[in-house]
Amino acid sequence: MEPPFLLADLDRTAPPGPGGPCVRVAVAARPRDTAEEFDVLLTAAPDPPRPWVCCADPYATARQLRDTVASRPDACLALVQVLRMGAALPPPDRLVVESLAYSALQAGAAFRAWLTSARPRTPRPAAEPVRLHRDGDRLTITLDRPWVRNAFDAATRDALCEALEVAAADPTIARVDLYGNGPAFCSGGDLAEFGTSRDPAEAHRVRVQRSPAALLQRCAAKVTAHLHGACVGAGIELAAFAGRVTAAPDTVIRLPEIGMGLIPGAGGTASLPARIGRERTACLALSGAPLTASRARRWGLVDEVDERPRTRHGTEITVGD
Repeated sequence: MEPPFLLADLDRTAPPGPGGPCVRVAVAARPRDTAEEFDVLLTAAPDPPRPWVCCADPYATARQLRDTVASRPDACLALVQVLRMGAALPPPDRLVVESLAYSALQAGAAFRAWLTSARPRTPRPAAEPVRLHRDGDRLTITLDRPWVRNAFDAATRDALCEALEVAAADPTIARVDLYGNGPAFCSGGDLAEFGTSRDPAEAHRVRVQRSPAALLQRCAAKVTAHLHGACVGAGIELAAFAGRVTAAPDTVIRLPEIGMGLIPGAGGTASLPARIGRERTACLALSGAPLTASRARRWGLVDEVDERPRTRHGTEITVGD
């Protein structure tokens, strides 16, 4: 069976008409208006305007995307469908649609196969996975599981929700700074917990009831996320909700969920498109390729690349002059 994938070479043919459900990719030597007909647009032109993505060989990249769709058709198709629908939905509803699709894929054969092949990991919880520091009208929130690069487990999710509930409800808090302690901001979902929930319906209910993404949507205007090191999966999905995002030069961003037979599930199909558009979000997720801080800045995923050294004092990270 052919994968649900369509490739259009806009330099040689006219854009194809509507077809069946599939991942629609276009390549062209020069960016052009495509009336939002495609999920990913590839060009070799340097620094193309959104929604186009520059790559050295667009045809080779398109073939790689086709291979990904062939190996993970359900996840890839769900991803582009969620991204397309999200453009017409209010922000809170985008999170619900994402979670429904994520739960459906959790029950799928591709994710079960990934779980079977993944090496077992021992949980390494923290007594206090999120630390808070209040200084006047400023609240600093620090993810604090550095021994697992701040991998996002259920305890971290719940503690972050508690912190963000305070930030959203307290009008005397004017600024919220979100940091990650240790070598990385956040390395994504804790693989030691992946697959431990056997009820996708219950997992969906928990995700929408205890949602850091929903709380970040409420207080985004006063939140600054400070990225460094690995920002993988939830690490960038949540940070992208912040009203302002800064990144150290060593920041590396990735969305790896398609390789697991899933889609981003921490709000990424809502937060990233708001900053970089659904097409570039789809390209990041389908390829799983790393995005550097400098390119993230050019795309608008981060607002500033901060070259200043970072030091840690007690429970608060400061940026030196």
